[in-house]
Amino acid sequence: MNISFYLKLYLFTIPIFFAIDMVWLVYAARGFYKNNLGHLLSPAVNWPAAGAFYLIFIAGILIFAVVPSLKGGSLGRAALWGGMFGFFTYATYDLTNMATLRNWPLKVAAADILWGVVLCSSVATISTLVGRWLAR
Repeated sequence: MNISFYLKLYLFTIPIFFAIDMVWLVYAARGFYKNNLGHLLSPAVNWPAAGAFYLIFIAGILIFAVVPSLKGGSLGRAALWGGMFGFFTYATYDLTNMATLRNWPLKVAAADILWGVVLCSSVATISTLVGRWLAR
């Protein structure tokens, strides 16, 4: 596996991540966040910041979960390490917000952290399958 392989894997992972995350953001969480964080939400998304976050975060899933699984692991390992990456990153975000922002709801933190585990575990597992396919 060379840099070309990893670049292709990254490019394939981007739409996988967005497909899964957008289902959550558009259908499941929109009202939940608005009802619980409406007082903090910006009226418009800062797209450059959002884009930078997604590009960096997807690279993190690949580095910490997918690549190790491709180098001798299993789909279970991808799911586990992806889920752990999601847990630690989302917990860092939400618990920092609880510590520093007024009225950050515990139920938002709990739902967000759980979503981070599900999202990253799913993306890591699917991307590992894609990586296996690309390696053939």
